[in-house]
Amino acid sequence: MPDIAPRYWLMIATLGFVWGGTFLLIKLALEGTTPFWLAASRIGFAALLLCAVWGWRGFKLFRGEANWPSLILIGILSTALPFMLINWGQQHVSSGFTGVSMAAIPLMVLPLAHVFVPGEQMTLRRLIGFCIGFAGVALLIGGKAFETSGAQLEAYGRAACLSAAACYSVSSILTRRLPPADPVGLAAIFLVIGCFIIFPAAWIAEGPPVMPDTRTLLIAAILGLIPTAAANLLRVIVVREAGPTFMTLTNYQVPVWAVVLGAVFLGEELPPSMLLAMVLILGGLGLSQFGRLSRLFGKGG
Repeated sequence: MPDIAPRYWLMIATLGFVWGGTFLLIKLALEGTTPFWLAASRIGFAALLLCAVWGWRGFKLFRGEANWPSLILIGILSTALPFMLINWGQQHVSSGFTGVSMAAIPLMVLPLAHVFVPGEQMTLRRLIGFCIGFAGVALLIGGKAFETSGAQLEAYGRAACLSAAACYSVSSILTRRLPPADPVGLAAIFLVIGCFIIFPAAWIAEGPPVMPDTRTLLIAAILGLIPTAAANLLRVIVVREAGPTFMTLTNYQVPVWAVVLGAVFLGEELPPSMLLAMVLILGGLGLSQFGRLSRLFGKGG
């Protein structure tokens, strides 16, 4: 198991906080726009921003010939498709089930990385650690995690949320297996490909876009800049350089920050099981990464 530099630990901590706060901003933005067009505006703004940076860097991508079939597949699986699946699925399931679905990503990545990514072999300690972390997320969300919504299409909604988690898992593995490439170029290409899917889908599902108010535009711009453009760039860097299994440590942090930020800014109630859930999550992550953490702090001592 390779050592992980401190900067990658900082990156996944940043991603956990940023994506945890995204739910708060989405809730506010949806007061002035529709779900698919919000997703389209996020991806479109982020694509323009990263393409500008990519162009300034000379539009460099692969050192050799580009593998376009893989790039197109990753672009679909990492942006537009999971956005649409989650947006549609959340209409028919509880929000708690969506959170648990995203927390299941590490458990999906683990066997895939074991088979397809050299150096990412599954161990019993790593599996136990991820399961403990998953239990912590389920405890944090509480009874909402698996309660029924009563919707007629609930089973399909749950399948959509789990399929979105599978999209993120497979795209991480495929991203790791790409040849050496410029991370800014990769992140930009993935978002551009996502635009070709999400804009027609939004038009078909919700009709032509309606100009939102200034407040909604500002929130959409923030969503495009930070949790979409900047966070997707960080995600590409972490997956490419530290591995897809390490990247999944973000998924257990997101529900924690979502609950904490919701309580601070929206006045939502903190669950009484919060402390125990955090102990389980952090304990599970520590167990799964015990060797890397030991070497990291050993070097710092």
